[in-house]
Amino acid sequence: MESRAITMLRSMPEVDLEAAPWQDGRGGAANIFNSAVAAYAIATAWEVGALDELNDRGRLSVSDFCAAHDLHLTSARAMFAALAAAGVVGRTEDTVFVGPEFADVYRNKAFFHWLTVGCGELFSNMPRIVRNENRSGEFYQRDGAAIAFACREINLRSFDPVFWQAMESLDFDFATVADLGCGSGGRLTQIAHRFPGTRGIGIDICPDALRDAAMSASAAGLGGRFSFIEADARNLEHDDRFDEVELLTCFMMGHDFWPREHCVESLRRLRKAFPNARRLLLGDTARTRDIADADKPVFTLGFETAHDLMGVYLPTLTEWDEVFAESGWRCVAVRRVDVPADSVLYELV
Repeated sequence: MESRAITMLRSMPEVDLEAAPWQDGRGGAANIFNSAVAAYAIATAWEVGALDELNDRGRLSVSDFCAAHDLHLTSARAMFAALAAAGVVGRTEDTVFVGPEFADVYRNKAFFHWLTVGCGELFSNMPRIVRNENRSGEFYQRDGAAIAFACREINLRSFDPVFWQAMESLDFDFATVADLGCGSGGRLTQIAHRFPGTRGIGIDICPDALRDAAMSASAAGLGGRFSFIEADARNLEHDDRFDEVELLTCFMMGHDFWPREHCVESLRRLRKAFPNARRLLLGDTARTRDIADADKPVFTLGFETAHDLMGVYLPTLTEWDEVFAESGWRCVAVRRVDVPADSVLYELV
């Protein structure tokens, strides 16, 4: 059965589907090059709202969309051309409509934003970073606010289903939750809406992300219930505000605790810093094993390459399983996440 996107394409007589560039078997350097450009266009189209409008309506007028969002018309047309080259959209002179790859790309749009906007500077500096002589001090940069923006969507799609399963299975009530590596504060906002009256503490090392989190909390009318602390979750010391915390959450930054000896120490510190925490919900993505380079699914190659460039150790799931007891935590449940590959939620007491 044809997809909705293919049916729409065939219904437009000005489009020759069989001659579409993503179906001509061209392969090689051109497809790799064009796909790289399209990755940036996907992130841009999501940020300016074009992907959401196409998902809702199936098509849009480029000139009308640019006028409504104050976009440079020529630049926007170039963005859509890059998307069309990868089969994400089809287009005529002023109309853009969903293409055969749209649905899959829309599901994974945050990964493209993480790669191109959040980690763009890191990857563009790869020629310098791979040289040992340049790997000292702060030898790489990433956009923390952009990563937080992307991770909010990644959490929503990937970790939230198992997170809410874990939350519903809690055998205790809580009034205060702390989110380690809170980013833009999305998880705290979700918890506050689901559990009225709950107070939240967001902890992150990135001041830009914390600024965005505070603004989002204020806009949602939750500013009085949240506090945000700029700190390194790997080396937390006790703070009187932490005494009230009964629940800890930590998503997509657990690998920053590693290598192993550092991870054990960081997890021990958390027990001391939050003496009354009854549960730690730790969700993270591990290094994959036994997946051929050419078969790696979306996000995995970028995630593992980025952390290798940064010199950040990525543990496997087996290594995670072996570290909890030594650090004073007991794992009572493991919930698997479908995407990204080798992602899990650990419930620790």
